Amino acid sequence: MPKCIVHSAGGTLLQHLKEHQLHTSLTREDTIFYYTTCGWMMWNWLVSGLAVGSTLVLFDGSPFAPEPKALWDMAEQEEISVFGTSAKYIAACEKAGLQPNKTHKLPKLRAILSTGSPLAHESFEYVYRDIKSDLLLASISGGTDIVSCFALGCPTRPVYRGQLQCRGLGMDVQVYNDAGEPVIGEKGELVCVQPFPSMPIGFWKDPDASRYQAAYFERFENIWAHGDYAEITAQDGVIIHGRSDAVLNPGGVRIGTAEIYRQVEKVKEVQEALCIGQDWKEDVRVVLFVRLKEGFQLDETLKKRICATIRAETTPRHVPAKIIQVADIPRTLSGKIVELAVREVVHQRPVKNQDALANPEALQLFSGLPELLTD
Repeated sequence: MPKCIVHSAGGTLLQHLKEHQLHTSLTREDTIFYYTTCGWMMWNWLVSGLAVGSTLVLFDGSPFAPEPKALWDMAEQEEISVFGTSAKYIAACEKAGLQPNKTHKLPKLRAILSTGSPLAHESFEYVYRDIKSDLLLASISGGTDIVSCFALGCPTRPVYRGQLQCRGLGMDVQVYNDAGEPVIGEKGELVCVQPFPSMPIGFWKDPDASRYQAAYFERFENIWAHGDYAEITAQDGVIIHGRSDAVLNPGGVRIGTAEIYRQVEKVKEVQEALCIGQDWKEDVRVVLFVRLKEGFQLDETLKKRICATIRAETTPRHVPAKIIQVADIPRTLSGKIVELAVREVVHQRPVKNQDALANPEALQLFSGLPELLTD
């Protein structure tokens, strides 16, 4: 259910000014755009660009209408210097065969920001190959809870594909293992060990702060646990492997869903995918749902190719036990796929707060599937 988070204006603005000016080098000379709805925290983040004196570009509508190149037409026309979007949009541009560096003049474009879900390795290569070679590609991650970022871009550091460049300045962000110990080069829980300016004041109608405490501080005492399954790399960057509550656990091995999505997105027939863990015979098995591009059907040959692609870059544990084609994948109003809701439907449990979904009717596609009743 929605947490109804109450934020401070001052703490949030301080955080945004830091992220705009220091992590993005935003100035009065910049024109910044972020493809976002008003209901997503990136809207608040974008509007704070006014505090720097930057020019904002707002867009309402489908990013692929009237043509797939619509946002790049706008970027050229408005001379956008900082272009913000989602990982899914970048992947969709590549699948649509867009090559803005050949079709558009983008001399002022110096940064592309991506959030909403982990940015695939291949998307890093696509941006530098087909959009622009001399810009900063910053994958960023935070959330509605903090109206800002735990990890984001750095104008003075190199970009490594698959990594968020750095942890936020003034943010004591670490990754803890199950024993509550900080680890480098290992997967674990993303935590913030010290307070920060944009922490929520509290939750609406939560007078004793019990819900607020339970949301972030139950896992590790007095330490913010954000709910992301992450890793700090040898380069001091960050990799987000998926949401902690969506982590798959086949045979007791923890797998982030993003690890599977990165491989599936390489398969040209796949438009998008969603992965869950299904309780099965006293264990958990990996089930992959795929929405294919128009004109394609999931046959045994394609299933084998998807499995081979996943196995080649991961482990046999990552390979799904079931691959099922669906016509649509449910997502939130801000465009994020909802793995937990699908998992609840598959296990015949009620899904709360369907009002938060942009296409709640898509959940029905996952109910009572005969493929999920057999080995």
